[in-house]
Amino acid sequence: MHEERIRYGTAFPEGVKALQQLGRIVDNSGLEHSLLELVKMRSSQLNGCAYCLDMHSKDAMAAGETAQRLFALGAWRETTFFTPREQAALAWTEAITNIQQGHAPDAVFAQVKAQFSEEEIVRLTFAITQINSWNRIAIAFRPAVGDYQPAKRG
Repeated sequence: MHEERIRYGTAFPEGVKALQQLGRIVDNSGLEHSLLELVKMRSSQLNGCAYCLDMHSKDAMAAGETAQRLFALGAWRETTFFTPREQAALAWTEAITNIQQGHAPDAVFAQVKAQFSEEEIVRLTFAITQINSWNRIAIAFRPAVGDYQPAKRG
């Protein structure tokens, strides 16, 4: 287990608040909550962010996501568990998260464009960049993993 390096929320609360505000905007952008959680999970898997995987697996399950889909997310192309819209979002998530590999290829953009409007693509891209930012912050500063509990919905 890693020891927390810096309490980044204390060191730069304005930055954390700004990123949280972006998260609220993305969450209320009209994209499906379940889709956003899949995007957060997939990006966090690719980046190896334990803190975000813990958080977003719990959030997804609390919102009704199935364990089967979460367990298969790393091999989503090999299953029939995801809709064409979710598949396009996951492909775009991988392209944007792994930007050094192909710089968001045209074929992946065409796939996402077939399932999303231009406004939705931009919103989806903001969602992907937002979770990538959180992944990098959590990986850099190593907050404790495991204690997160989803907010009660009601």
